[in-house]
Amino acid sequence: MRINKGVEWAAHACAVLVPLWPDRGLPLAALAEFHGLPEPYMAKQMQALSRAGIVTGGRGRSGFYMLAKPPAEITLLDILLAVDGDEPAFRCSEIRQQGPCAAKPDECKLPCNIAAGFARAERSYRESLAQVDLAALTGAVAAQLGPDKVAEAGEWMAANLRSRG
Repeated sequence: MRINKGVEWAAHACAVLVPLWPDRGLPLAALAEFHGLPEPYMAKQMQALSRAGIVTGGRGRSGFYMLAKPPAEITLLDILLAVDGDEPAFRCSEIRQQGPCAAKPDECKLPCNIAAGFARAERSYRESLAQVDLAALTGAVAAQLGPDKVAEAGEWMAANLRSRG
């Protein structure tokens, strides 16, 4: 299974916004700069997050984005679905009804075992993503980065902050 780069960018942008919740955010340009990404691409991901109710804001270059709800209430699954949508990764094309030994449609009343296997795996995958919230995730990221890098990021954020109000 391949995850769209936009999901990665959106998850990283949300992680950067966690310590700023609930009253502060960052401009789109700053979010793009922080990750070394082109602003139009970051804008697309942030708009998807906004439509899903994960972030608020974004009124042009002078606007800013902030988390719309507590970080503990936003999961990696929420971000994935916001950016990639809810379509299943595997779509059965009923290949068993093709070729020289094709099954007849009336012989295919039960779901294809291969499609069912992929569906079970995707359910497990999504359940796993639903268990990872931004609050826990960013705590683990900060611990991995160490205090010096966290302080550097904090200084950068402070220079780029916007407050609600």
